[in-house]
Amino acid sequence: MSAAAAPSDDKAAAEAPVVLLAGGSALPELLIAALERRGRAVKILAFRGFAARALARRADLVIDLIDYKRALAALKAWQPSEIVLVGTVTRPKPIAFMGALSAYRNREEIAAILGSGDDGLLGGVVRVLEEEGFTVGGIDRLAPELLAPQGQLGAVAPDSESWSSIARGLAVLDALSPFDVGQAAVICAHWVAAIEGPEGTDAMLRRVQRLRRGPRLRATHGGVLVKTAKREQDLRVDMPTIGPKTVIRAAAAGLQGIAVGAGTTLIVEIERTIHEADRRGLFLFGVDLAESPPQSR
Repeated sequence: MSAAAAPSDDKAAAEAPVVLLAGGSALPELLIAALERRGRAVKILAFRGFAARALARRADLVIDLIDYKRALAALKAWQPSEIVLVGTVTRPKPIAFMGALSAYRNREEIAAILGSGDDGLLGGVVRVLEEEGFTVGGIDRLAPELLAPQGQLGAVAPDSESWSSIARGLAVLDALSPFDVGQAAVICAHWVAAIEGPEGTDAMLRRVQRLRRGPRLRATHGGVLVKTAKREQDLRVDMPTIGPKTVIRAAAAGLQGIAVGAGTTLIVEIERTIHEADRRGLFLFGVDLAESPPQSR
């Protein structure tokens, strides 16, 4: 049996742990709770400097992000049913990858992964794990209740202008899908006010807040944050995520609401996120991406 081969019977497979490769944010804890409610065994490999302190204290192993050898040794010992990449990390310097992976992959392959953007980097991590015989799973299958449901999620509904902005935002993100850019855009009236870059959604919303001081956006009313997965995106490694902070930033940027892809977007602390939206008078809507363009309700 290979290092990560599946156990020989269904009972053994059910008892094999799900291993979380955990970075920052509240998401790892939410996934752990969801798996434990299902009776799944969980092991935590936390990345030092990224995982929250509370999570690091309960982790089975805490390592540096680039400590490939220790990670692989632990995974081989744990024999997981599957591995999940969860939480946020930042890209280490290329030289760190060279030192950590040179014993396993040649430098040309590493350089190709590092040069391919964030999508390529994360895909490269998955390929490394799969080449070792491990199964890489996704939150969308392991804990679907953490994903945005379809429809209106709070007390506020999008108006007709907001629906027009949502449709435009979805079209923009779909057109950008072949390129390694962000998963979010802000549409204000007919303006594409911002497209998410490497800085992330929160920083993009802060940028929109600054633009509100200028003449063009100051004259526009409201606006919508649209966030969804790219076409054919691998949700195992890079699922769009929003949470309470996203709502607070959207309100500060003067937006009317947030639309996300239903079933393909994680909502961290969903009850609190809805509460923050209601409190600030923002709509929060899970859009059925099969319905194109979305129609006003």
